[in-house]
Amino acid sequence: MTAATGRTRHRDRRPGAAGGARLHRPYSWGVQQVTGLKEERYSSLAERAYAEIRDRLIMLDIRPNEPLDDDALAEELQMGKTPVREAIKRLEVDRLIVTYPRRGTFATGVDITDLAHISEVRSLLEPLAAQRAAERASAAERQELLHLADRLEQLDLATTSNHDLMHYDAQVHRTIYRVGGNPHLEDALVRHHNLATRIFCLFLDRLPAVDGHVHEHVDLLRAIAAGHGEDAASRAAEHVKSFEVAVRSVI
Repeated sequence: MTAATGRTRHRDRRPGAAGGARLHRPYSWGVQQVTGLKEERYSSLAERAYAEIRDRLIMLDIRPNEPLDDDALAEELQMGKTPVREAIKRLEVDRLIVTYPRRGTFATGVDITDLAHISEVRSLLEPLAAQRAAERASAAERQELLHLADRLEQLDLATTSNHDLMHYDAQVHRTIYRVGGNPHLEDALVRHHNLATRIFCLFLDRLPAVDGHVHEHVDLLRAIAAGHGEDAASRAAEHVKSFEVAVRSVI
């Protein structure tokens, strides 16, 4: 089953979300604004373009199969075309963008049949990353994890949208992967989490307990910060399983 655009499956209540890539609001929900964490820093304009376009793609601010206009993106991101084009090349490797000769560049479609394959990989690698993070985190990183757990516990769920909750979810996972200290494992998990998030966001307004899914991270983060590797691995495995069960319940 392929959800070509997701429009029949996902009722998007965000202003301006229904049009083409040019209609999306300028990138303003950065890590500092959404999570209260330290501001994310980029080594180059191409790196910033990659991160910002990637997150628009995985959160479906740019819809599946939607064309991308690199000129418009460069204007929105207030940079030249070269870093945007470099970012697009990387996003093709991540399977978030596809380019067709003489047709242009498009966001990839979301194929629900990929859910089982993505979950299979994540069920093996997420526990490994969580255990490595618990065993290898520095004192500063453990404080960072506890701070993130505190932020999640303090969320006002009455005023926090599902869309913003998914930004918290992404930040938690990326932090755990980084703290694990294996760049190859981190790259693999970031890529698969991005693909999983696209599927999750496709059904975001139909899922009954997005806040519960995000709050599962609190105990996971605290287990890692405490150095409890086996507990962290178990919680990570359960988190991946609950993600798949939640999505299948509304397909």
